[in-house]
Amino acid sequence: MNLRKNIKLLALIQIFLAILMAVPMIISYSFKEFKAANSFLYTIIAMILLSGAALLVFNKTELTDFRQRDGFFFVTFTWIIATAFGAIPLVASGDFKSYSAAFFEIMSGFTTTGATSLTDIEACGKGILFWRSMTNWLGGMGIVVLFVALLPAIGANMGAGSFHLMGAESVGPVKGKLTPKTKTTAIALWAIYVGFSILEAIFLLFGGLNLYEAVTVTFSTMAAAGFCVKGASIGSFGSAYVDVVVTVFMMIAGANFSLYYKAFTGKIKSALKDSELRWFLAIWFIASLLAALQLANTGTYDSFLTAFRYSAFHVASVITTTGFATTNYLNWPTFSIMIVVLMMFIGGCAGSAGGGMKVTRIETLCKLTTNTIRKRIHPSSVSKVRLGDEIVHEDTLLSIASFCAVYMIIWLIGTLVLTISGIDIETCMAASILSLGNIGIGFGKVGPAGNFSIFPLWSLWVCSFEMLLGRLEIFTVIVLFSRSFWKR
Repeated sequence: MNLRKNIKLLALIQIFLAILMAVPMIISYSFKEFKAANSFLYTIIAMILLSGAALLVFNKTELTDFRQRDGFFFVTFTWIIATAFGAIPLVASGDFKSYSAAFFEIMSGFTTTGATSLTDIEACGKGILFWRSMTNWLGGMGIVVLFVALLPAIGANMGAGSFHLMGAESVGPVKGKLTPKTKTTAIALWAIYVGFSILEAIFLLFGGLNLYEAVTVTFSTMAAAGFCVKGASIGSFGSAYVDVVVTVFMMIAGANFSLYYKAFTGKIKSALKDSELRWFLAIWFIASLLAALQLANTGTYDSFLTAFRYSAFHVASVITTTGFATTNYLNWPTFSIMIVVLMMFIGGCAGSAGGGMKVTRIETLCKLTTNTIRKRIHPSSVSKVRLGDEIVHEDTLLSIASFCAVYMIIWLIGTLVLTISGIDIETCMAASILSLGNIGIGFGKVGPAGNFSIFPLWSLWVCSFEMLLGRLEIFTVIVLFSRSFWKR
């Protein structure tokens, strides 16, 4: 790993993020929120000065020959430094009383978790709330993916090294490219992402939302995140139309974006045959249907259609790890609550904006279990795990199994650490899994009607670390703690 190259590249991406921060600064000025606007301005100046100094020191360092270790280091520290700077305006504006809470909030934004410690969201400035939602949107497709797409525009052409950067940030057990060139892949992904974002915003405008509300809701929906400028989340709009639009686009965000590229390039049948997509849609539909049947039969809602509207929304919200809410599902019957809770352990598809363990890993483990049972019955049989028409290799199976095992271990360790705060075990379990899974809402005191303000400040740092682990697929971060990583 070349530290000089990484520092230079980190300086470049922080300048890039400083430029993007000008957007909420302008919004703050437009709403006459001058204290917030100035806090953005001072942060932007600090980012540019510090990054500019780094670029001067490492001016002659060539951005070539990036390796996998560089990818792990650069991506992890990009997210940490971006969060560290991004949290400053929240404190400087006066909307957040502590830097710990502000760091937690922006880490929640960039990792598309959507968890918050705010007790009165609507009391915050418009520019600050816009920045929260904007961090959702930037983190959804990936800060580094966008940066890679724009590298040639700043005079940097890293060649094959770009793939290591994208691979360290992308989600899923298998890293790949849509096109032969990494830069073209990054541009294609962001073009699809922006296209769907514009489409959703238009639909929401037709639903009666103003431009500010439509854009911020779109930011969080397409990122499978969950921040909202309203305290009651999507339920504050009280519109069945808005619920349906958001549900549809949450599911779009939770699917693999490479499938949209296939569809747009004429390979629609190939995209529809995708095994993971079918599992994803089947899980959502069956879970929504079962919950709706109970909600209608118990009289929780007056009709099956109304029940399905709410169940479909919340199942989509949790399985895609978006974290929006239209009602407090903890008031539902126990069976329906458990359906929603089970969705927290699944997540979206690989290559999506969603978090969690990913549907492809759940599918693979189910098929591996089936094969193991078959092997016990017929010891001499030869059976391979298949995803669609492709055979899953042993290395991939081992990687998936180890990821799921480590995922559950980290969840339990996170729960154990959070119990030191004195909060009840149910809430600590929920806080740990929704942080690691980048879900945003859970159960207990961090359900739809609660938030993280009940936790002491040190707990927010624990949850922030879990969010980072979950968004970067655990091993990207964990390898940095390995002694062998730093050896030549």
